[in-house]
Order: sequence, then C-alpha cells, then structure tokens
Amino acid sequence: MKALILMGSPRKGGNTASLTAPFVSELQAKGVSCKTFDVYDMDLRPCVACRTCQKDWTKFGCPQDDDMQQIFDAALEADLIVVASPIYSWYCTPPVKNVLDRLVYGMNKYYGEEMGPSIWKGKKMALISTCGYPVEKGADLFEEGMKRYAKHSRLQYVGMACERQRNYGEQFMDAEKEQAMRDFAQKCMEE
Repeated sequence: MKALILMGSPRKGGNTASLTAPFVSELQAKGVSCKTFDVYDMDLRPCVACRTCQKDWTKFGCPQDDDMQQIFDAALEADLIVVASPIYSWYCTPPVKNVLDRLVYGMNKYYGEEMGPSIWKGKKMALISTCGYPVEKGADLFEEGMKRYAKHSRLQYVGMACERQRNYGEQFMDAEKEQAMRDFAQKCMEE
C-alpha cells in the first residue's frame, strides 16, 4: 500500500505536523510506503480554469509549469491520499486549496467537450486537521466539503481525525491523541 500525505501547515513543527507524525509512523510500521509533500514549500499556482487538462484523459494535462505534476504523479500511485491541514476560517490553508482545485480538474475529466472518467476513482481519502474551535464548529464545514469532493471524484472517503488547540500556551500532543492517530491509521488501512 502507498500513501500520499499532503501537509498543509506553514509551521513545520506545529500541531498539524505533530498530529500527523504518529499516523505516518503507524502506517510505516505496517509496511505502508508514505510520501509527504509540504505544500507551503512548493511552487503551486491556483487553477485558472483553462480546461487544457480535459483534452487528454490519460494524463494530468495542466499547462502550468510548477510543482503540481509531482503531486499528481504521487496521487496516481497512491492507494490512500491524506490531506493534513490546520483549519483557517473554517477551511484548509490556501496552498492545500490550490492543490485540491488542481486535482479535481486534472483527475476528473468531466469538464471538457464530453464527459470523461475519474482517473483516480476508487482511491481512499482521509483528513487530518487541527483547529481552535470545538471540532464540530471548527472543522465541520471542511469535512463536509471534502466528503462532497470525494463523492464527486469517486474516491472512498475514510474519515477525518481532528483535534482542537484551546490555548497556545498549553501542550498540544499527549498519549491520548497519539493513540487516536495510530487507531485512525489502522482504520485507513482496513477500509
């Protein structure tokens, strides 16, 4: 099994990275090959809706010359795609949104002259998030949007693991969160 982790936090050692670490560790301990992209470190331009990607149903097909092709190739190889992002204003960070927009067009050939296939159909998708509000009020809109995204793309939505940081002065990670993330990794491998 192969997993693609799209890390969308601007802080390398922040809460989202801390929450994702035991998840990835558990996957690797079970023999899953994991590839992580720190999207803040990449040149990822927004989609411009040119629809060039719709002309060839066998490839990504985006004419923009940036780092997105690497993510596309890794997504095609992966069995599990994990979007890991802190929640800013009830949604993922801007570079993650760029990636999601570009993937939905490049992977789903629905928007051209005729209806084409989803070339990533059947892959699993999971979310890892952190937020400052209670999870049911802080990350619920992001999760709902991603459920629709997965359904539209014909991906298998596995679920979301989300934890709240109440105060910046207190420690975020603890044994309970670490175990929850290891359990979430198990769930992602089983489903």
